[in-house]
Amino acid sequence: MSWLALKMLTGDRAKFVGLIFGVAFSTLLMAQQVSVFIGIVKRSASQIYDVRDADIWVMDNKVRFIDEAPGLPDSDLLRVRGVEGVDWAVKLYKGQVRARLEDGNFRNVMLHGLDDASLVGAPVDFVAGSLADLRRPNAVIVDENGYHYMWPGEPIQIGREFEMNDRRAVLVGVCKVSAPFTTLPVLYTRYNEARHYVPRERNLMNFVLAKPAEGFTADQVAEKIEASTGLMALSKEGFVVKTIKYFLSSTGIPVNFGITISLGFIVGAAVAGQTFYLFTIENLKQFGSLKAMGVSNLRIAGMILLQAWFVGLLGYGIGIGLSALFFEATANIPHLAGIFMGWQAMTGVGLAVGMIVALAGMLSMRRVWVLEPAVVFRG
Repeated sequence: MSWLALKMLTGDRAKFVGLIFGVAFSTLLMAQQVSVFIGIVKRSASQIYDVRDADIWVMDNKVRFIDEAPGLPDSDLLRVRGVEGVDWAVKLYKGQVRARLEDGNFRNVMLHGLDDASLVGAPVDFVAGSLADLRRPNAVIVDENGYHYMWPGEPIQIGREFEMNDRRAVLVGVCKVSAPFTTLPVLYTRYNEARHYVPRERNLMNFVLAKPAEGFTADQVAEKIEASTGLMALSKEGFVVKTIKYFLSSTGIPVNFGITISLGFIVGAAVAGQTFYLFTIENLKQFGSLKAMGVSNLRIAGMILLQAWFVGLLGYGIGIGLSALFFEATANIPHLAGIFMGWQAMTGVGLAVGMIVALAGMLSMRRVWVLEPAVVFRG
């Protein structure tokens, strides 16, 4: 019966290809959009992931996400260092400033002011230069994509000079970092240099990075810091979750991607359901003949489900393959850096395709179940 069901399915090549195309297109659209959505959401916390040295982030207790952190007085650093379970704590500045290039053009950049002594939070993967060069006067390091954003079409060249806040900056290194949420260049300098590059503020430091002492977990020490100082202290994972939740709840990203993903599901369900239903209607006499020969409704239901799942698996495989090819072909595009198709997207889309073929199969199955075998002897 399984062989007969597949022969019936592939008998009309045009409708068979139409079924496969509908499921494959739906799979491609959903997989591509789900993957881009996951990648963009993870980008919002990319600069938290890039700080590999520290496990605890301390900030003002009203901070909602990483780019909205007001300054803290320097005394807060000493208060954090005095909390039981803190192995070490250092200051960090993160904010946006405007850079003026040699040709007079301006670029907004994301500037990180690292602790002068330890350089906690510095990049580790360099394209040119080295971290040691950051200790030079007026030294800054920029990420690779940021370099090409600031000097498009030009080869990487160490020693370039530009200005921030009317102060001279010298490029001493080019590094690789996780793709940020925006396309702004990511710059690193020492904290005391950042004081000159940022418009004057009463409090410059807006984060304290800390490490739990041996025998303590990051969450335990974070709770102690909050109880002792009144500041917000989060583990790296906790800060990632908080930042992602902000972007999901306060921006239009989920709505926009949700609409596209829903359209992919609706298109797939409509095309597959309608085509599969028409295929079943055209084969009612064949199904009636089987019922007249004594084949049970349960066995016929199994045949229809086999046809539906065969179409679903084939269409899903083609769609996922095309989606993988898309991300492979766009891997070197800076704006899509860090966006790929993970197991979450494949699993979620697989479940959605399963729902599509199940709905199509049940819609067709109902018509066959109420079919009278006498239809074979009509006209």
